[in-house]
Amino acid sequence: MTKYSQLFLFLFTLSIFASKPNIFFIFSDDHATQAISAYGSKINSTPNIDRIANEGIRFDRCLVTNAICGPSRATILTGKYSHLNGFYKNDMYFNGDQVTFPKLLRKAGYQTAVIGKWHLATLPTGFDHFEVITGYGGQGKYYHPIMNKNGKPTNYRAYTTEIITELNMDWLKNQRDPTKPFMLMMQHKAPHRAWLPSAKYMNAFKDKKFPEPSNLHTNYKGKASHVKKQDMMIKDSMNPGDLKLTPPKYLDGADLANWHEAYDDENAAFAKAKLSGKALRSWNYQRYIRDYVRCVQSIDDSIGEVLAYLDESGLAENTLVIYSSDQGFFLGEHGWFDKRFMYEEALRTPLVMRWPGKIKAGSSNSLIVSNLDFAQTFLDVAGVTAPDEMQGASLLPLMRDKKPKNWRSSFYYHYYGYPDWHLVQKHCGVTDGRYKLIHFYTTDEWELYDMEKDPRENQNRASDPEFKSILDTMRKKLTHQRIQLKVPSDQELIEKFKNLEKENSYLKWGVKKK
Repeated sequence: MTKYSQLFLFLFTLSIFASKPNIFFIFSDDHATQAISAYGSKINSTPNIDRIANEGIRFDRCLVTNAICGPSRATILTGKYSHLNGFYKNDMYFNGDQVTFPKLLRKAGYQTAVIGKWHLATLPTGFDHFEVITGYGGQGKYYHPIMNKNGKPTNYRAYTTEIITELNMDWLKNQRDPTKPFMLMMQHKAPHRAWLPSAKYMNAFKDKKFPEPSNLHTNYKGKASHVKKQDMMIKDSMNPGDLKLTPPKYLDGADLANWHEAYDDENAAFAKAKLSGKALRSWNYQRYIRDYVRCVQSIDDSIGEVLAYLDESGLAENTLVIYSSDQGFFLGEHGWFDKRFMYEEALRTPLVMRWPGKIKAGSSNSLIVSNLDFAQTFLDVAGVTAPDEMQGASLLPLMRDKKPKNWRSSFYYHYYGYPDWHLVQKHCGVTDGRYKLIHFYTTDEWELYDMEKDPRENQNRASDPEFKSILDTMRKKLTHQRIQLKVPSDQELIEKFKNLEKENSYLKWGVKKK
């Protein structure tokens, strides 16, 4: 083939895909909307995440189907609830044989890649390239991560957020095929527990006192009985590693020296103070939130770096950029850290998108959307028909400031992970934005909240006679949602998980590891 023929083929191929946008999905772990200034954060500033929102759209009510890392990722890949994609909780094996949106995009001519945290036990399928964190139950480490690159382990010596950024940038610059549109998933570990900052931010915010949530010191009055028995309390559940009272065993050299320089003096003062009660909870909160925000700042830096490259390379104009997280997170609300519960701070996740010329800059949307919708949205953007088995809806009309007919007015949630870390009991529920009904079905306890008058969900109205008609209405909505979504009955689910709970090991269940 002559060089002219090669040039013609290159230009012809380029013309075929010219109208197909690139899709750059940036994802983090446990990033609460309360720690994003585009959502009105009172604790930190995130200028680069805000830039996506300011130059595109901010979704204010993006809800997750199951507020835990692995199940959220499985839902995003498949466009299906946990009971249909088979991934109910962490420490299971994801069935990579099922239909996922990366497979469909790849079939449609997209080059697909995922780089960063995976947390689904089996190796990725449907990608031309993958490099994912391994070890520590799929969580990996904040420093010196081990990555699985297309089936082979690779060791790195640096801060994990920075490594993930560097690997994604290298793929964009040097590895992708410029004749094809791409779908890249950049998936960060941070700001997951145990919130270990980079050297750049390890001493940041030392003199800042963060505002405490109004219900940091709650007594859980009126909550379902087992809500008090969870193990995610800032005062009583955090371990010395969470609180940086002891350094991670994998730190060494300059990294370990940085850790001691940042924490030793504060730890000595803490030990001398011998705090207890509310004072101890407040100290733990300040230490926790400071480190959490430090980790978020590295995420924001990463996003700034990739946005700058998209601008400089000319890719920005034809690239849909999305930022989201696997769910929200408790930042002291209800006295907690972690997620899992259907309460608002965990249920709601950030979602901002930028697509120059296609999304109006500075727009926002308050309709109920979900991580269930991501797969169908990406397929719709690429002009690919979504399979009927997907249960969400494309957000493309909303990105164009249109409201489709029959858009959801209520939303179903289901958490399965008991017994598991933090001892949050199984529950399901429904919310319509104004009211939220939660059913802890193994103990048959109900909680009902008026989200307009009680946005912190402090007052359970389920047994309040004045809310009897609302309770009945919400129960009907819950039943309707379960029928529509083909959710097994409570008893079927309880029976299904009995043997599993006796073994206390979900890795022995489900599809075989590949």
